[in-house]
Amino acid sequence: MKYILLLSVLLFSNTLFCQEVISGSELPPVFPECENVVFQQRSICFRNNLKDLVLNNFVVPQSLMEKGYEGTMVVLFEVTREGRFEIIYIDAAYNELKEEMERVFNSLPRVQPATYNGKPTYMQFRMPVKIPLDRHVEPQVIPLRTEKDEPIIPNEKPQVEAQDEKVLEEYDLIEPIEFTNPGLESHLNIPLSHELYTRFDAQMNRIGTNTHTGSKPFLYSEVAPYYNFKAEQEKLLKNTSTWVGRKIWNEHLVQFQTEDYWFTIDFGLDLQIGKDFQQTAYDFTYNNSRMAILNGGLGGNLNFYAVAYENQGRFAEYYNFYAESIRPDGGDPAIVPGRGIAKPFMNGGYDYPVAEGYLSYSPNKYFNLQLGHGKTFIGDGYRSLLMSDVASPYPFFRLSTTFWKLKYTNTWMSLRDVRPEVTANGSFRTKYMANHYLSLNLAKRFNIGLFESVVWQNDNDRGFDLNYLNPVIFYRAIEFATGARGGNAILGLTAKYKWSDKVNMYGQWVIDEFSSGDIFGTSQSWKNKLGYQIGVKYYNAFNIPNLYLQAEYNQVRPYTYSHNKEVVLNYGHNNQSLAHLWGANFREFIAIARYKKERLYGNAKFIYGKRGFDFNDGTDTFSYGGDIYRSYNDRPFDTGVVIGQGNTANSFFAELEAGYIINPATNLKFYGSFIYRNLDTQVKTPLHFDNSTTWLNFGIRTDIFNWYYDY
Repeated sequence: MKYILLLSVLLFSNTLFCQEVISGSELPPVFPECENVVFQQRSICFRNNLKDLVLNNFVVPQSLMEKGYEGTMVVLFEVTREGRFEIIYIDAAYNELKEEMERVFNSLPRVQPATYNGKPTYMQFRMPVKIPLDRHVEPQVIPLRTEKDEPIIPNEKPQVEAQDEKVLEEYDLIEPIEFTNPGLESHLNIPLSHELYTRFDAQMNRIGTNTHTGSKPFLYSEVAPYYNFKAEQEKLLKNTSTWVGRKIWNEHLVQFQTEDYWFTIDFGLDLQIGKDFQQTAYDFTYNNSRMAILNGGLGGNLNFYAVAYENQGRFAEYYNFYAESIRPDGGDPAIVPGRGIAKPFMNGGYDYPVAEGYLSYSPNKYFNLQLGHGKTFIGDGYRSLLMSDVASPYPFFRLSTTFWKLKYTNTWMSLRDVRPEVTANGSFRTKYMANHYLSLNLAKRFNIGLFESVVWQNDNDRGFDLNYLNPVIFYRAIEFATGARGGNAILGLTAKYKWSDKVNMYGQWVIDEFSSGDIFGTSQSWKNKLGYQIGVKYYNAFNIPNLYLQAEYNQVRPYTYSHNKEVVLNYGHNNQSLAHLWGANFREFIAIARYKKERLYGNAKFIYGKRGFDFNDGTDTFSYGGDIYRSYNDRPFDTGVVIGQGNTANSFFAELEAGYIINPATNLKFYGSFIYRNLDTQVKTPLHFDNSTTWLNFGIRTDIFNWYYDY
């Protein structure tokens, strides 16, 4: 690194500077044209002649002119006792500029050397040159050292004169280098987008890779050794030379990089217009989201990310109905699933601002610490029965430790219960969650994981219980020590087997109540609060590059994730499940196909499920185990508990989407989607009834989070 700190204070000013360091006993070098000039004007004559020679002979390399490069370079040089020009140091962004400046200086004529007390001596100078050459703003030639001073030794740091510091402004000294997309190798999270993660899933799951794909979001630095983000983006770049063209098709809106830090700023969009053909109240559906997105890094270890959303939307009737069914206390009409609390907006619409962000710090290759507001995901499937990204964002602190064949992820969260029955003095109820997930690669093909999570509330002014800060202790023991109603802990197991580089199998098992007699008995006890997932992924299916197929089965028994009278201890946040978006008391089968070719992509998703709802019709008020926000003490019976009990419903959901990636740097897409949803209930109730939806949508979207419409 060539003395960046030094040269940052030697950069350029557009104001001509003629500060003299030459006294009556010091005379500058003399060009032949200046021999007859009076002594007092010889320094000015020397500078003018040198500047003319440089400007007239220097040729900006054609490659930089085509790039539209703008910047400055600094030349430190010396006129020797023999009258020769010798370069000490050149600071420039490109080697081509350095080589051209060396050529110009090698062509300069020999001059009469400077003199000190009448004897020949050397004299050293600094000369900034602005690129492209601007003859209206000539380069400065500033004397730095003579024989009476210590010389500037090549490869040593030149000292800056105090008078130079007065002229050079710090603001003007901040100069960028060529932007190299450092974020694609940084400690930033890869946004949770199923389509985006599919692009590198095959590379991360090859036999023999020591990766841990069950803990998401991934860091770019985790994936970069297996998938070259920069190379893949470069394949998609369009050949455009205009600034507007580059920003639309290839680049971030603002991108800035120096040796020590970088940042990007983008304006994102999620603009949708659609039609729910069964909805009669409104002519069309829409979403209007504008995003301000900031990414950056300070040094090599600290990164930051922030995004602010301003949103208004009105969706298909079934989606609006669900959003309003989970409305918070306080008069707001809805919670937009996965996003946040909404206010009324115009005709049946919602206004729902959202903000996310975090700091990411990796002190070394073993640890990553994050503090922010966002989401996480545990598992290899489309769904997660342990921790999913279907709920609203929440504050979190996460510690990830990776070494040997292990990855250990600890996450501490602050959650909210926004139901009217727990609201006090207009404030929502706070609860906390701590979980840890240990992933171990037992063999080249086989990975297992252990998950444990506990939820507790601020009872007895307990606040954030410091017992749960221990990153390695078993939470079940703490839950027992703090009282039977002090917390709600669940356990989980994950597994993945790499059948080949093209076929992976995976699964999960969640345990919310562990009573061996009930679990392995035949009475179908309500205490049998379990769920499991099994799935398979097929990469480059049928030898078609970038064709991705996935099949997955999920089931969760009634009353899983719920709690007793302390309902606030359920596994939820903002009236949404933190695991599967259907809560509990269901089984489902999912089939997914994804394909991508260059900037084009397409997805197809089919979901068939059986669900059990409560009746809540005034005569039957029992909890049948699907709603995690109800107490399991309200159950109608203790045994004979089966999946789909209560108001049984069959659900079918199909979604087709095709689109074009407009800008790969921001993942901005134009797309069209078609959704068909059908819910067939056993008994029609005010909350659950037969519904059939055909929803057509078109839009342009910055794809940096998952939208789930399959409720």
